[in-house]
Amino acid sequence: MKHKNYLKMAAVAVALSVSFSSCSKDDDENNVTIVTGTQAALDQACNDWKTARADWENSEAFLFGAADVYSIDPHTDTWPVAANDLADVLRDEKAMSNLDDFIKTANSGILGYHGLEYVLFRGGQPRQISQITNLEYNYICAVAKDLYNATATLEAAWDSKESNTERHQIALTYVATHNSINDEGNAEGALGSFQNFGKAFKNPGSGDWATALEATLEIISGCQDIIGEVGDSKIGLPYTGEDATYIESPYAYNSITDFYDNIVSCKNALYGQKGATAPNDKSLIYFCLNSGNSTLVNQANAVVSKLDVALAKIKAMKAPFALYYSDASCKIAIDALGELDDALGALSETLNGYAGNETVEAQCKVINENYVDNVVLATYRALADNAQTLYQSIVKIKN
Repeated sequence: MKHKNYLKMAAVAVALSVSFSSCSKDDDENNVTIVTGTQAALDQACNDWKTARADWENSEAFLFGAADVYSIDPHTDTWPVAANDLADVLRDEKAMSNLDDFIKTANSGILGYHGLEYVLFRGGQPRQISQITNLEYNYICAVAKDLYNATATLEAAWDSKESNTERHQIALTYVATHNSINDEGNAEGALGSFQNFGKAFKNPGSGDWATALEATLEIISGCQDIIGEVGDSKIGLPYTGEDATYIESPYAYNSITDFYDNIVSCKNALYGQKGATAPNDKSLIYFCLNSGNSTLVNQANAVVSKLDVALAKIKAMKAPFALYYSDASCKIAIDALGELDDALGALSETLNGYAGNETVEAQCKVINENYVDNVVLATYRALADNAQTLYQSIVKIKN
């Protein structure tokens, strides 16, 4: 099974121009001074971070396509935070003198959601406004702006109708100026031209997917990737003691919420709807449950059951994970995730046996079209909207 590189080393990106006010109002100000702002504004930014964070975690069942090809996943979601490096940067006025240029080459371990989290939170609570320096403020403004541009690119890259002109233009610029990143975090050259993954997923043979069934099987594979990562890495590495520092969202104490939302992304993908509570009639699971094939019906029922159990066991983990990562409840969740992974693997194997079947191919095309519009695009649109709100909230921290 293919997993994201859990080391997620370095990524390179750009901070593109968007129509927001600048964060740096006093360029000659001493950046070690405390920002002039209100606790209420900082608290709001923290709330908006959690909202935008949930949207990202709800997208992790489909990190193939733009998130992978454009290195957006490591650029926005590298963790653990390189805390020592970030602390050094936040004291380095030379590095911070031109943030847009700095972010283009900065290690991804100090960027994205977790770079913001490090500045905004401590011990699961918003930091006190009296602890936030002007240098930190300028930094998180630049990172949040960059995060919005990355999420806008995801939306545009999966919008088969290219309906949002502003975000489509952001995506074109982002892809044209961004570098691909290898597993060691080194830039490997230009990304190439913009691709519309929504169109390609809906129209097999026009892009990365040769057949509709191949694309449908990618839905399952995407779910298995994040299920494996949550169980084996996000929970498993700290729990087993293999890497007790490998804790996601430790400053906001948001780890268990992250894990839960990751599996919600699988539920949405399989049930064919963002925020799904039951499979819709154009979803993969609905098709299997109503296929008339006893093997597919039984396997789909097993997936539904194991999915509910996995969500329940994650929710029951002792919180916060940053303090209780060795609790026995973690092993219970790991085991439940393993059973869900196995159930999806069995379903995928059966579906793969229908390669070349025209009836199945036609039904998969319906599944894929619904998946693009009502799962992937719907999630990325909410993600970009809330990343934009987060950026605006961070700007407003300073009076």
